[in-house]
Amino acid sequence: MTNPDSQQRPHADGMETQYGSDQSGLVHGFLFQPDIPGEPADFHTVCAWLQEPVNERDGSFAWLHFSLANAGSERWMRSNLDLPDSFFSALHENIVSTRLEQEGIALVAVVHDVLFDFSFDPNQVSTVILFVGPRLMVSARLKPLRSIDRLRAGVKAGALFQSPVDLLSHLLRDQAAALVDIVRQSTLRVDSIEDDLLAARGLSRRRDLGALRRVLVRLQRLLAPEPAALFRLLSRPPGWISADDLQELRESAEEFSSVVADSASLVERVKLLQEEQSAWVNEQTNRTLFTLTMVTVLAVPINLVAGLFGMNVGGIPFGQHPYGFAVVAAGVLAFTGLVALLAFQHRPK
Repeated sequence: MTNPDSQQRPHADGMETQYGSDQSGLVHGFLFQPDIPGEPADFHTVCAWLQEPVNERDGSFAWLHFSLANAGSERWMRSNLDLPDSFFSALHENIVSTRLEQEGIALVAVVHDVLFDFSFDPNQVSTVILFVGPRLMVSARLKPLRSIDRLRAGVKAGALFQSPVDLLSHLLRDQAAALVDIVRQSTLRVDSIEDDLLAARGLSRRRDLGALRRVLVRLQRLLAPEPAALFRLLSRPPGWISADDLQELRESAEEFSSVVADSASLVERVKLLQEEQSAWVNEQTNRTLFTLTMVTVLAVPINLVAGLFGMNVGGIPFGQHPYGFAVVAAGVLAFTGLVALLAFQHRPK
């Protein structure tokens, strides 16, 4: 539904993000008919549709999206929707991995997604709880998520959906598309850092490289179990899921698996660049230590001669010679020059 009291913010792709919800916690709702684009449904339309007998809904189904930031959302869902206990339990769990399970004839899923305004912060990853039944899909989240917003924009643009499982498949594809965008942006940033590193300017970008790796590793850890959960479901699907919907789910799982593999490859590339940076720093440190050591070694002859000739005792060589200082200085400089020539011929390349 479109809540007139909700705040809306334009997105760069032309999509709007709704941050508000009504008294039930409903952010938006859509009603679908076979081969007809989904229609936005407000609170009263949703309530009327829920009160209709199942056999009189003429193949229609609904998508209801709730904000968990609204304290009344869970209370309304418990009172008006026939949802399993595992769905409500997931609302309060600190979930660290993706889950997709069959509860009776329905599906309960816990998937992770990036926030709508994701900006490469490892903490900008949140969770959406999903219930998918034969005639209803319910999603609940705490903060606005990018893939949910893309799915909503697709529904408003007139995309056709044949079932709640079809909605789930498109949601997973939108989630994969969001991850593709992140991987693409990360690749561009890694390319820039790599160019700077090859140009010997990469030391200043170490912090950026470390932040990128933390983001990608966390996304991979949270999202990697999702394809496996989908494939487990596909091996023993509920009987009400059609063959076309199963094929859509299978394609979504394969696409998501490919994206996760790409992110893993990028993590390995970042790791190699970090190792290259460490090697570059060690090389520069070795060069600096070698230079300091050679300066110390070259100063030894001068200090030794100065100490010997500075002793206040009799019999100092060239003490009465008119060119004694020049002879000693020339000898010291010649010896120092010879040592320097031999040393710098074997300096680290």
